[in-house]
This record gives sequence, C-alpha cells and structure tokens, in this order.
Amino acid sequence: MFDTGSTNDELNAMKIDVARLLDEAGEQTLNAPEDRAEALADQIKAALTELGETVSEEQEQLHSLLAERPVASLASAFALGVVVGFMLRRH
Repeated sequence: MFDTGSTNDELNAMKIDVARLLDEAGEQTLNAPEDRAEALADQIKAALTELGETVSEEQEQLHSLLAERPVASLASAFALGVVVGFMLRRH
C-alpha cells in the first residue's frame, strides 16, 4: 500500500547527503577554485533534484491512494480535524 518506512529512510539519507555537501561547500568554497565550487554546486543540485523526484513520486502515490478511497479519506480528515480541534481548545 503506502510504504513510509523506506520513504523516510530515503529522505533521511538524502538529507544527510545534502547536509554533507553543504558542509563541504561551505568549507571548500572559500579556498577552492571556481571550478571546484561549481562541481559542488552541481552535486547539491543533483541531490535536491533527486529529493524532489522522490517527494513527487510519493505525492503521486498518496494522491492515487486517496482517489481510490475518497470516503475513507474524507472520514479520516474529518476525524483528524475533530481531534486537532479538541487539542487546540484545551490549550
């Protein structure tokens, strides 16, 4: 159905890769030649593109899941709204 475990693992791995690349870029951009800075920028762009593709795939999967079960989706959204409403009223 909807595998959130592998999605979370993939997103966390990409997050770590992007953070590492940003750290490298920050450290090496000051002392690196312009072509090295461009190479790091390309790596960051590639990681962000991959992250965007993964999020897009998951969005499509979620959309199809909701489209297959519109009544259950509506009931779930309503129940979540009631729960959040009660939580906000208490605070």
